[in-house]
Amino acid sequence: MATGVDQAVGMSLVVFSLLLFTYYSVWIIVLPFVDSDQALHKYFLPREYSVILPGIAAIILLLCIGAFTAVIMWKNHKPKKVD
Repeated sequence: MATGVDQAVGMSLVVFSLLLFTYYSVWIIVLPFVDSDQALHKYFLPREYSVILPGIAAIILLLCIGAFTAVIMWKNHKPKKVD
């Protein structure tokens, strides 16, 4: 069973992910249809970051997965027996 701390961490990750998804969705889907002189635009980064930031996040994620895989393979490497 999960402890209270595990549940709190899990719930905070879910809430963070939901907020991030909502922010990005509004930024990409809604903001292009809102006039640029509206106050809503001051809460969002410029549009070019909508492609750059997820690209950087994807590269970092792939590097972490590759590093994790390399470490696991290196630790489980068994040298061949020499007769």
